Amino acid sequence: MIAAPVFGKVRSMERRIPRWRRKYQAAWVLALLLTVCVPPTGLCEAPAAAAAGFNLYVSRVELRLVAQHRSIGSFLASRGSSTETDARLRRGDFIIEQLTPDGDLRGGLLHHWRGTAFVPGATAADFERLTKNLNAYPQRFSPQVAQAQIFTPYSGRIPDHFQGYLRVRQRHVITVVMDTTYDITYGRLDAQHGYSIARSTEISEISSPGTAKEHAMNEREEHGFLWRLNTYWSYEERDGGLYMQIESISLTRGIPAGLAWAIRPYLESVPRESLEFTLRSTCNALKK
Repeated sequence: MIAAPVFGKVRSMERRIPRWRRKYQAAWVLALLLTVCVPPTGLCEAPAAAAAGFNLYVSRVELRLVAQHRSIGSFLASRGSSTETDARLRRGDFIIEQLTPDGDLRGGLLHHWRGTAFVPGATAADFERLTKNLNAYPQRFSPQVAQAQIFTPYSGRIPDHFQGYLRVRQRHVITVVMDTTYDITYGRLDAQHGYSIARSTEISEISSPGTAKEHAMNEREEHGFLWRLNTYWSYEERDGGLYMQIESISLTRGIPAGLAWAIRPYLESVPRESLEFTLRSTCNALKK
């Protein structure tokens, strides 16, 4: 199901709930997650069927993006009335869409979100300089990004294909820290139109980060909060600025039968909030 776009600072019904009640609900849901996550075998890795379903879905999205990036007229995904939506974006609104399809993967949940924004005065070259500089991510994308590094050696200029590492932090009642590695590729249609693809190659949940007991959780310890994450940027320079579009596709653990009503809203809020944070932080960095 595709949800209606959310514009600007529209507040959801969930955000009108008193903070103390939201915190209680989140804590209760988290307790359910931690309780039901580890099956009798102790294993909590991505099931083969869920991983295969994720890969199939991603391949279809990437085929669509390849076709989309062949033409200036279709470089960004349709956002309804071009005149109306472009005007909203130039006023500083974000357009956030949920593209997650109906139906769960066996043993896992797929999340697909898209966000679009406009930064006046920014260029495609500015975007590439910002996003390729992983070493500056802990400053640009704090507090979610704690550490970052490019693995591929380079001298003077970051190439269009490289491998990178991020230590990311998500706080939802508890703080979850993960070490993630990505294969990252940039491409261009011309000087004003570009795109990037970041596919996760390894994700490890970290126990006791920043202490002498820090270690990557094994299959018997980790909770399946994030198994896969692919991020796709498309950016277009026009109207005196830069239109940017980010698509995030992630795979998390599934929900046991009978608990979807309680757990699904919590699990779905995390990828959306992460995408909005990334989009807003990128806009703010490009404005400086």
